[in-house]
Amino acid sequence: MRALAALSRFVGNTFAYWVLLFAVVAFFVPSWFIGLKVAIVPLLGVVMFGMGLTLKLDDFAEVARHPWRVALGVVAHFVIMPGVAWLLCQLFQLPPEIAVGVILVGCCPSGTASNVMTWLAKGDLALSVAIAAVTTLLAPLLTPALIWLLASAWLPVSFADLFWSILQVVLLPIVLGVAAQRLLGERTRLAVDVLPLVSVVSIVLIVSAVVAASQAKIAESGLLIMAVVILHNSFGFLLGYFTGKVFKLPLAQRKSLALEVGMQNSGLGAALASAHFSPLAAVPSALFSVWHNISGALLATWFRRMEDDVVAPVELEKPAQPLS
Repeated sequence: MRALAALSRFVGNTFAYWVLLFAVVAFFVPSWFIGLKVAIVPLLGVVMFGMGLTLKLDDFAEVARHPWRVALGVVAHFVIMPGVAWLLCQLFQLPPEIAVGVILVGCCPSGTASNVMTWLAKGDLALSVAIAAVTTLLAPLLTPALIWLLASAWLPVSFADLFWSILQVVLLPIVLGVAAQRLLGERTRLAVDVLPLVSVVSIVLIVSAVVAASQAKIAESGLLIMAVVILHNSFGFLLGYFTGKVFKLPLAQRKSLALEVGMQNSGLGAALASAHFSPLAAVPSALFSVWHNISGALLATWFRRMEDDVVAPVELEKPAQPLS
């Protein structure tokens, strides 16, 4: 079991490389992964169940201690990323399916990978976990509402269908995970130790399926989509950081806001796009999944060298959280 836990940590720490490797393989040999399309939604449910196993009431203590900081992060996330996505779609005059995919990933909740990056950056981990948890719990309502508001100009969007999908693949698995943790107690510890491995395998398979299903379209428009993804993610980091600066937050909290705003639950984006739009609409989420883990690690390394202007928050145990 120790060897399995060690393997899980290694795979979790090298997540971006595995996603990149299998995305490349899926592009050149799509026949290996095309059959996985039907497994995208169940695989995301496995990731969300794992998140539920790791969530604790203590994760929400930050909401009670500093509610306005958490609220600021949540509002910034759901305003900046959808807004930047819409502006980029207008600026680049993106085709409808790609535009919907960019907006969709922009409307997703914060990705759990941001918690790991915040820990590496010496940011406020408690604030990061609280923002990620609250945005995820609000996603069944806010994500379909924002997609309907911003993307309906390109393609028809059903709020009810998106709402039901997010309840099924996000909220229900999380609730089941929390319930399992409460009922089984310490017996879930073994499962938590191997969660990074399970989550990485799930996300890698999701990305591979999306790339395989859209191989021809990626060959045609891949560079344009990648440029938009990089700009989207970069503006999220930048505007998240300066939101914290405008509201005079200490450096540790500014780091957390930058990473929470700029990193998305791209696995959810890929699953929703595949289920409700088209494989091409899922490509921005797939590419975002690769890119934001690379850019997040680079930003965290740079942040780590910055000196705090206040006493640093208590450093918590590095979260063994699934990446997305």
